[in-house]
Amino acid sequence: MKNPFRAGDIKTFSHVVTPDDAAVFESGEVHPVYSTFALARDAEWSGRLFVLEMKEHDEEGIGTSISVVHHSPALVGHEVIFTAKLTEVARHEVVTSFEARVSERLIASGEQRQKILKKVRLEQLFRSLD
Repeated sequence: MKNPFRAGDIKTFSHVVTPDDAAVFESGEVHPVYSTFALARDAEWSGRLFVLEMKEHDEEGIGTSISVVHHSPALVGHEVIFTAKLTEVARHEVVTSFEARVSERLIASGEQRQKILKKVRLEQLFRSLD
C-alpha cells in the first residue's frame, strides 16, 4: 500500500440523482428522492477515490463501515457534489469523512472506512465463508 496523501486532503465527485436512486422497496416507491441507501453507496465511492490511488496491483479495498446522516432530500435530476476528506490512515485502514451537497444545501454527511488488503487474503477470506 502506498500513501501519497495527508490528513485533510480532499476528493470530490458529482452524481445526478436518477429514478434508480429513489427510495424503493418491495412494497413500492416510498419517495421520488435520493434514498439513504443510494447515498451510502455514493459516499463509499467518495472514500474509494483515495483507495484507488493507494492500493498496489496485488491489493484491493474492502469497506469496513459507513455512517450516513441524511439532512435534506435531493430530488431526481439534482446534481449532488460529494466531498470526501481524508481523516486518517491507520495501518491499512483508510478513514474519510464526507459531505454531500446540492448547491450550497447540505443533504448528507458522515464517515466511511475501507481496508486495503492483499487480494490473496481477501480470496482466502471469501472462500472460508462457503
